[in-house]
Amino acid sequence: MDARKSENKALTAHLSMFGACAGWGLMAPVGKDAMTHGFDGITLVTFRVAGACLLFWIASLLTKREHVPMKDKLMFIGAGFFGLLCNQCCYTMGLSITSPINASIVTTSMPIFAMLLAALILREPITGKKALGVMMGCSGALMLILASAAHASDKVGDIRGDLLCLFAQFSFALYLSLFNPLIRRYNVFTINKYMFSWATLMLLPFTLGHVSDVLATSVPAKTWWEVAYVVGVGTFLGYILTMIGQRTLRPTVVSVYNYVQPIVSVAASLLMGIGVLKPTHIVAVVLVFSGVWLVTKSKSRRDMAKQP
Repeated sequence: MDARKSENKALTAHLSMFGACAGWGLMAPVGKDAMTHGFDGITLVTFRVAGACLLFWIASLLTKREHVPMKDKLMFIGAGFFGLLCNQCCYTMGLSITSPINASIVTTSMPIFAMLLAALILREPITGKKALGVMMGCSGALMLILASAAHASDKVGDIRGDLLCLFAQFSFALYLSLFNPLIRRYNVFTINKYMFSWATLMLLPFTLGHVSDVLATSVPAKTWWEVAYVVGVGTFLGYILTMIGQRTLRPTVVSVYNYVQPIVSVAASLLMGIGVLKPTHIVAVVLVFSGVWLVTKSKSRRDMAKQP
């Protein structure tokens, strides 16, 4: 019975990670289409942060309440800034001017940033395999950026959007390195309730006037459905499913599911006609995927300490 329960728990975790990454992969072309028909980057990111904040507060009322001391509530300000505000603002604004294919490929670089920051902040060792992985991943990202600089198209790529999406991954990796002990202390609803609340309070004063002007114009019904998907599935449900998977699966297994995002995004972008697949994309995918694989397969400081 225990073995079956363990298998069911593992299956749930795998399905959760696959669902989250597939949902995020589809969010790139869906969000891009919404920002082409009625919304812009600022409006979409405002709806994404404030909408998810509302959903997490509603969900928290239906779950067990956790006591959070004032010190941790204040620490959630930094977590919300790096893990949500910088991450989502940069990604959404980047997606608005580059192709969804480029944005999804760049997203897979996050484990490389996490490794570099872990070496600087947590003193994790950098092995030869990790160094090679970083070089390959950076080569793939650089290839995308140079190709975008040559084409400057929202279907092929735009260097400004690629760099914004790249910085979004750096911001999220910094959040994981700085606030990992904090996010392990509470459940998914408590964490996101406070993080999204602080992010909303920091964002609204700067975007509310602009959003009001955009909403005063006529927005197609299709765009509203796409925005609902970005908020409800790509953000609210995606964060829940990810944390369900992370509680059971090893980090290396979790990181492998990053590869699902560009596969779904590329397929959806081509079907929707809002992306163009170039040979440089394929080479970049191979380099970034190989680099991330090498980084995640390398031994951590804890693994090395266990060796005789």
